Amino acid sequence: MRRPKCKTAATLLLFAIFAPWPWASSQRPQEQRRWVSAWSTATHTPLPFPGFPPAPVFENQTIRMVVRPTIGGQRLRIRFSNDYGSTPLEIGAAHIALTDHGSAIVARSDQVITFGGKPSISIPIGAPVLSDPVDMKVLSFGELSLSIYLPRRTPAVTAHYWAQHDSYVSGPGDYTGKSEISAPSETKSWYFISNLEVWTTSRAGAVVTLGDSITDGFGTRQGDYDDWPDQLAKRFAANGAAESLAVLNEGIGGNRILHDGAGISALARFDRDVLAQPGVSNLIIEEGLNDIGLPHLKPGVTNDGASPQPSPFAAEGVTADDLIAGMRQMIDRAHEHQIRVFGATLTPYEGSVYFSEDGEKVRQAVNRWIRTGGAFDGVFDFDVAVRDPNHPAQFREGYLSGDRLHPNALGYKAIAEAIDLTLLQPSRHQASEHGAD
Repeated sequence: MRRPKCKTAATLLLFAIFAPWPWASSQRPQEQRRWVSAWSTATHTPLPFPGFPPAPVFENQTIRMVVRPTIGGQRLRIRFSNDYGSTPLEIGAAHIALTDHGSAIVARSDQVITFGGKPSISIPIGAPVLSDPVDMKVLSFGELSLSIYLPRRTPAVTAHYWAQHDSYVSGPGDYTGKSEISAPSETKSWYFISNLEVWTTSRAGAVVTLGDSITDGFGTRQGDYDDWPDQLAKRFAANGAAESLAVLNEGIGGNRILHDGAGISALARFDRDVLAQPGVSNLIIEEGLNDIGLPHLKPGVTNDGASPQPSPFAAEGVTADDLIAGMRQMIDRAHEHQIRVFGATLTPYEGSVYFSEDGEKVRQAVNRWIRTGGAFDGVFDFDVAVRDPNHPAQFREGYLSGDRLHPNALGYKAIAEAIDLTLLQPSRHQASEHGAD
C-alpha cells in the first residue's frame, strides 16, 4: 500500500522540478547588447604629395567636425587618437551634439564628453583613448557635430585628409559648448578622431571597407556622401538593414598594401583599422592599384625649367605575386577573428598619371586571382561595374571624375550596386563569436 504513495510523491517531485513556474512564460531573456562601430575613419600623417597642404597647427582653438554614423543606438562613445603625435595630446574639452547647419548645432542636444568622469584628458604618444559613454540617441544617417578644444600648441599630425564633410576651426577660445562658431575657417579634414561606437543589439554588426582613394571617395563633393561605402549603406537602408549593419570607411587616398607613404601600409594598419573595430562581421578589400601605379608615376613639369624628378616610389615596384601574398595575409588575419573577407577587383586606370602597360598586366593578373583564386569568401567585381565594354582598360564615359582614375558619384553608385547585399548579412555564428560586452 505504500509503494503507490511513494510513486505519487516522486511524480509530484518531478513535476515540481520540470514544470514552468507561473512567471516563466511571461518573461523573455533580455536581448544582449554590445558596442559596435557606427562610424570610423583611418588616421594618417600629412600626405607626402606635391600640392598637398602642410599640417595645420592649432593653439587655444576649437575644431568642430561633422560625422555621420550609418547605424543608430541609445548610447555612444568616441575613440580619440594620438597615433602619430610626438607629444601627449591635450584635449581641454569635448562636446557632441546634433548638427544643425554649417558649424551650428542643435543647442538642446549638446552634451559634454568625459574621460573617466573628467572633462579633459592627456592622450599618450601613439595611443587611442575611448571616452566615457554618452547617453544620447543616435539615428542612422544623422549628422553629429563633435567639438574638441585644444588649449596648447598642437600640430595636426594625426588626421584624415579627405573628410566626408567640412570641419570648422574657431579663433582663440573654447567654443565646444557654443551653439555656433563665429566666423570659423573651414578645412577638408578630420583631426584626432577615429571611431564613433554605439551601444546596440548584438544582432548588429559592421562592414569594414579597407582601401585607397577610391574607397575614401576622391572625386565626390564633400557633404553629399556619394562615396561607394556611403552608397552601400544607403542600399542597406533601402533593404531594411539600416539598423543592423554599419558600413565603415577605412580608405586613405594614396594608400598601398605593401609600402608606407600615404598612411602606413594596409598590412601595417590592419589590426587598428579592421581587427580592433568592435562588432565587425565583414571586410571588403579594395586596395592594390597604388602599389601598381605609383612606381610608374610620371614626373611633373617644374615651373623653373629644372629637370623633372622621377617618382619617389620608383624603387618600390611590385609583382602580382607580391600583391596576392599581401592579400592572403589580410584574409588569414581576418579569418582568425571570424571576419569574412570579400575581394574587390581593381578598377581601370588607363589615361591616369601613373598608367603603364606593365602595370596593366599586373592589374589583370591580380584581378584574375581575385575572381578565381578561391581565397576570398566572395568577390565583388568593381572592374566590370565601371569599365568601358569597348575599351576595358579605361573607365566607362560618364563614370569618371576627370582624372581617368577616380569615379564620380555615378561611378561610385555603380560600384556600390555591384555588391551582393545578401552576402554581407552577419550570421548568428558571427554574432555569438563577437559576444556582448
